Formats: sequence, C-alpha cells, structure tokens
Amino acid sequence: MNWVERAAQLRQWTRSGTRAPHKPLLFLYALSRFQQDADDELRYSAVEADLRGLLAEYGPGIRTTPAYPFHHLVSDGVWEVRTERGPGSPGTGVRELRATGAAGRLTPELRAALRREPSLLGRMARVLLDLNFPPSLHGELCEAVGLELEEAETGQLSAARRQRDRRMREAVLTAYEYQCAFCGYDGRIGAVPVGLEAAHVRWWAFDGPDDVENGLCLCSLHHKLFDKGVLGLGEGHRILVSQSFVGHSTAAREHVITLAGRPLIGPQPGVRPIAAAHRSWHTGQVFHGSPRPATTA
Repeated sequence: MNWVERAAQLRQWTRSGTRAPHKPLLFLYALSRFQQDADDELRYSAVEADLRGLLAEYGPGIRTTPAYPFHHLVSDGVWEVRTERGPGSPGTGVRELRATGAAGRLTPELRAALRREPSLLGRMARVLLDLNFPPSLHGELCEAVGLELEEAETGQLSAARRQRDRRMREAVLTAYEYQCAFCGYDGRIGAVPVGLEAAHVRWWAFDGPDDVENGLCLCSLHHKLFDKGVLGLGEGHRILVSQSFVGHSTAAREHVITLAGRPLIGPQPGVRPIAAAHRSWHTGQVFHGSPRPATTA
C-alpha cells in the first residue's frame, strides 16, 4: 500500500478551481500529533477549536466546520473514528460528535507503517503541503500544527527530542496586541491576522525557548529580515539596522532604514520584554556587521 499516493489522492470536493483544504489540514494535524505521541487519540471536542482555527486561517473565505473533514476523512483509508458506542463516525453533526465523545486517529495500518518507517511521515506531510498550499505558507503551517518537518523527513525521531509549543504563536501575538513590533502592521481578514508571525529571537534550533521572553510579533517582511541579520535588537530594546544592508528605493528606506534606533512597539504592560540573554545571542550570532546610527527622519 502506497501511503504517499493516498496522501496525494485525498478525495476533496472540487469545482472550477475551488479550494477545499479541509482534509489536508486535518491530516497534517493528525500527523503532527502522531509525531508527538504515536498513541494519541484526538477527541473531537478537545481539538475542535484547533481545527476551526486552522480552517479560518488556511482555508477558503467561506465559513465552514471541522466536523466535515473529521467525518469524511474516514473514506480515504487513513483515518478512523470511534465513539463511546463503538467504532464508526456518527456523521458530520457537531453536536453529535461532541455528545458521543467521538475521537479520531490514523488507521492502525498507517500507524504501523509510520512506526516501521519514520521518514514516511515527512514524505506524506510534504505531499500534503506541496499539493494544497503555496511554499510561502509551508513553514508557518507546520508551526501552526506543531509539525517538525525536517525531523520527519530524515526519520531521525526520538522520544527525547524537544517539541515545539504550538501555543507560542498565539501567546506572542497576544503579547504584542497583534501588531508588528517593528513597524506596527496589524492586518486582518475578518478576525484572522494575516502576515503576522511569531519570531524566535534565539532560534529554536539553538535552544531558544518557546516563550514570550524569546518571541517577537513581526510582519512577514521584518521576520525574514530579522532572521537574516538585517535587523536586530539593541540596548533599551531599540531596533538595529545593519550597515551592510543596501537599499535605494523609497520602500527600502521607509520599511527598513528608518527603523534604526526606534523602540520596539510593545509588549503590552504586564508582559515581560525580550530577555537580555536571548537579545545578546541574536546580536552575536545573527545580526550582520555594525548597526546604522539612529535616523532623524
């Protein structure tokens, strides 16, 4: 049985290019939970909010419910649902799924295959990402579901590995009141923030913790520039701009160069700012060259 092909051929409602990423999102979420705990079972009432949030942020603009993929993914042979009454899904009714204690998990055959061949998880996840979402969203989508894609693709999984805290993103965005700490950008589509990300100051790969003292809410542009060392954090939590950065356009000046010396926007009162140790790590290990002097305009 080719599990990668099954991931590629999920039965999705489609018409005239209409997106229906409901099953891929649930499948990615389930693979992530398997990666964290192979014996975990996903009770609908416990994961409904997570799945609803994923659909709101990465699904189409129409309102929908996670009950549909929770029930219908069974037909693809990768997912099973049981209730307090026994095996089988009670349907797509939200109240029924909650009332019967419905819980889902990957099928026994798929779980056995993932245990035999750990890198299979990464290949399946990659197919789901490639066929349903643009590359620009792959990293943040993996973070949103809690999937360690690099480890999954190499198959080097260990019970002792560090696990990311999926709650960090929401905690950081809340701490900075859903606006970029560098420029103040605060875009939304309805109630869902867009183009805002939780950046690690000390990188997670280098023992940076998943907590607010190591996180910044940044727009996508400034997150990329922060991770590339164009931007940094100096004394007094003021923004550093590298002398190595060159940009002659109005956009480069307004969005990057004029940030030099500005104080961070946030966090809100009562939230601890970036820890000095994490700030120093970023300055020494990521930031490029010398900082520009503060701008006067």
